[in-house]
Amino acid sequence: MAHDNLYFRQRAMEARAAAFCREECEDSEVAGQLALAYSALARHGAAKEAEATADAAEDAIA
Repeated sequence: MAHDNLYFRQRAMEARAAAFCREECEDSEVAGQLALAYSALARHGAAKEAEATADAAEDAIA
């Protein structure tokens, strides 16, 4: 199932919020790691979209 950047950004925000709300150290560490992973996925997806847009613009010019 493919997810867009908005999905991963939202999940990262939820994971960050969970990391700050947790009282137990281990749970907050896991939530923090999830936030980092979702943020990386969102950045990766945004980079792919930007590349696809640039390719489409080059094709339109040529």
